[in-house]
Amino acid sequence: MARPEQVLGLEPQHELKFRGPFTDVVTATLKLTNPTDRNVCFKVKTTAPRRYCVRPNSGIIDAGNSINVSVMLQPFDYDPNEKSKHKFMVQSMLAPYGMTDMEGVWKEAKPEELMDSKLRCAFEMPLENDKTHESEAEQNVYSSPSSVKTELSTLPKSASASLDDGEVKKIMEECKRLQMEVHRLREENKQIREDDGLRKRKVTSMGSPHSSSSAMATSAMRDEGLSTRILALCILFFVIGVIIGKLAL
Repeated sequence: MARPEQVLGLEPQHELKFRGPFTDVVTATLKLTNPTDRNVCFKVKTTAPRRYCVRPNSGIIDAGNSINVSVMLQPFDYDPNEKSKHKFMVQSMLAPYGMTDMEGVWKEAKPEELMDSKLRCAFEMPLENDKTHESEAEQNVYSSPSSVKTELSTLPKSASASLDDGEVKKIMEECKRLQMEVHRLREENKQIREDDGLRKRKVTSMGSPHSSSSAMATSAMRDEGLSTRILALCILFFVIGVIIGKLAL
């Protein structure tokens, strides 16, 4: 009596492909789908049990559900001239109502109740183009720190070619001197404002309009002179910054 047709849907249907390199575990996924309104028991068997690890290798698929089976190929020495003779078989049967012992069900199953599907195994190595792309990607990942280091090491050389150490030292000293000058002018401006405030209070207490106006005019002239000097120093700072930027480029 012929066996019944497989009720489970297999994806892939006929071939499990394992893509190298095979120096580590390579996993292929087999999807089993139960389109019926009955629970289905299944088992996954192979002609090379020492070469593969299957999880899960047996179980029950509820009605209308599916399950992913991971087929893990163990590392081995790949020979492109050797064709794989490994095969897998998915065996299934309708689960009896009220089933409690799945192992017992398999032992008591009649041949006409069993359904099976067979799949062959295929080993594939990455194409040369894929290898090239992967090696380039790895090289970019691992060589990026050294490339950055190279760029950083070449930058000072180009800058030093256009700018002598003596010139850099002079510019830095000039910047430091200008900073001290700006600080001195700020302190001087602060002191003048305090003196003007004290002078204004004295003039107000004396009640002399002419003296007050003279003091205010003198203060305004001093403030204007200091503001002009500070503005000139700021412009000088900007020009020096631009010169240093161009020399560094």
